[in-house]
Order: sequence, then C-alpha cells, then structure tokens
Amino acid sequence: MRCLGNLLWLIFGGLLLGLSWALAGLLCCITIIGIPFGVQCFKIAGFVLAPFGKEPLGERRAGSCLLNGLWILLFGWELALVSLAVGVGYCITIVGVPLGIQSFKLARLAIWPFGTDIVG
Repeated sequence: MRCLGNLLWLIFGGLLLGLSWALAGLLCCITIIGIPFGVQCFKIAGFVLAPFGKEPLGERRAGSCLLNGLWILLFGWELALVSLAVGVGYCITIVGVPLGIQSFKLARLAIWPFGTDIVG
C-alpha cells in the first residue's frame, strides 16, 4: 500500500509540491540566517515526496519553540493553509481521502517543523 500510495501522491501533485519545497529550501539558504529554515524546507521536501509510511513526530524544546514562532510568522501559516485546502480538496472524493490525510500531516509539519523528526 505504501508504494501505491506514494505513486498516486506523486502523480496527483506530490512531485510538484516536493520540488517547490526544495526550491524554497534553496532560496532560504541564500543567506546565512536563512540556512536553518532551508534545512527544514529540505526535510519537508523529503517527506512530501514519499509521505505514506512516514509520520512526523515532534518534541517541544525551548530553542525550537523560538524558531517555530519565527517560522510561523514568515512561512508557516501560508503553507499550512494551502496544505489544509488541498487536503479538503482531496477528501471530497472517497478515493482521495488517504491523500487528504497525508496533506493534513504536511499542514501540521508546515506549522511546526523545528524539533520534528520524520519517522518511518
């Protein structure tokens, strides 16, 4: 199921989404201050390319809380809203529900990337 789910995900927009996260990571890495944000974009891009069988798990730490606050103000809320909207669009059909669930996981990761590890 993981392989089929990831293949369908890539066909129905996951490849474009993963490439856009990687491009965002490259743009963030232009400045020294943006490198931590770029690293998180690359982490999310890897998750976006194959989300089935993986789970984002996070722990709350003081340093990650500060960076996540800045992330939410600069990038996170827009990316989370887009992921939520795409997830609702996927969930309109019964066949798209698994893709919608993966999109909701991405929305959670887009809000709180620092201190979150991708397990799976």
